[in-house]
Amino acid sequence: MLSTISINNYRSVRDLSFSLEQLNLITGANSSGKSNLYRALKLLSETAQHGVVNSLAAEGGLSSAFWAGPENFSQAMYTDEQPVQGIASKTVKRLKLGFATEHLSYAISLGLPIPSHSAFVLDPEIKHEAIWYGERYRPSTILAERKGPLLRIKDKSKWQVISQHVHSSVSLFDQINNPAIAPDIFLLREFIRSWRFYGDFRTDQNAPSRQPQIGTRTPVLHHEGNNLAAALQTIREQGDEQMLDTTIEDAFPRSRLEISRLDDGRFGIHFHQYGLLRPLSGAELSDGTLRFLLWIAVLLSPSPPPLMVLNEPETSLHPDLFPALARLIIQASKRTQVWVISHSHELIESIETLVPHSRIQLEKRLGETLITSQNQLNIPPWSWPDHR
Repeated sequence: MLSTISINNYRSVRDLSFSLEQLNLITGANSSGKSNLYRALKLLSETAQHGVVNSLAAEGGLSSAFWAGPENFSQAMYTDEQPVQGIASKTVKRLKLGFATEHLSYAISLGLPIPSHSAFVLDPEIKHEAIWYGERYRPSTILAERKGPLLRIKDKSKWQVISQHVHSSVSLFDQINNPAIAPDIFLLREFIRSWRFYGDFRTDQNAPSRQPQIGTRTPVLHHEGNNLAAALQTIREQGDEQMLDTTIEDAFPRSRLEISRLDDGRFGIHFHQYGLLRPLSGAELSDGTLRFLLWIAVLLSPSPPPLMVLNEPETSLHPDLFPALARLIIQASKRTQVWVISHSHELIESIETLVPHSRIQLEKRLGETLITSQNQLNIPPWSWPDHR
């Protein structure tokens, strides 16, 4: 389980570290920075999947992803006694992301390349990475470190150089992928790669989730939901069938769900709604009903990941469905760590009334994303590894 997340110099986040629980509710007003936390966590997941540099390029490049305000604020700036202004920085600009677990922690630092004759002057470069034992960084606890092109790991008390020519776009996870050489690093890579992110489901009339699809065993719903029928049938055969039926009844009283198998091997949805004489197909479902079925497939997966991030799960749902969705989220959090990023007070309150959780209330002051209740006493003891 992630115990701490730390983000530095990324979009509206100047410097933020916060603790996590098994179930975490991230909320705040529009433009408070919820989406930036979501994107930062996705960037962290990309470090183990060959894509962090490409993902930053897709965001518009590293320069546009940097925090745009001053390095520090004075109290006079907060009270409007002094205009918001910066001074010439004496430090090299870096975007830093990191997380801690009880056993292993990881941090990455990205920057722009040193000016050269290359035309690719805006390509982000990985400047520094480190993996260490425990939640708090100490030089003596480092397991692996990458500085520029040099990558080394520590075997007991001795350093072993793995490569002196690591490309600036390649993470250490791409270089150390042999469980026989570095089993802890391999396990950390697999831990990160198994995180799941959901939220951008299509529910328009041409959405793949509405159409019959080839029926293959599907323990993990695709992030776009295009294998919905197969995922729901997999839950029925391999997962918690009783919870599936209970959740349908909870959200849609006296209704039931069937997955039909067509002659050509495709699966389709048959939703029996109380009062109707025939079942509804996926193409006939309302956006809210279809989206709720997608969340069922996500949260009742027979193969739960170590971390699941739900981005605005309330979208297109009627508030009457929030209590059932809250109960479904709570059930999932018993098997996996869950982030819920939401601006719906009704959904958050539905969850809060049922189970203890970690609520992270965001606000924005002078363009900076802050946690409302955070102070020096409840900031986790995070420190960044030494690097340039």
